[in-house]
Amino acid sequence: MVYNLRFAHGGYNGSSLCLLGAGGTGVFRFARGYAVAKRIVLDFKAQLVVRELNVYVSHY
Repeated sequence: MVYNLRFAHGGYNGSSLCLLGAGGTGVFRFARGYAVAKRIVLDFKAQLVVRELNVYVSHY
């Protein structure tokens, strides 16, 4: 799985974070960390998947 998270509000506005990449952009440039994904809902009939991500990020 690849997740690209873009922040549109608050202190991280304009930054992005790529989970399965070399880091991110803006304040997340050269960031490192890990994410734990948990499936909340899986409904094939409705073509719906909801995941919860707990993300730990360290950036300098």
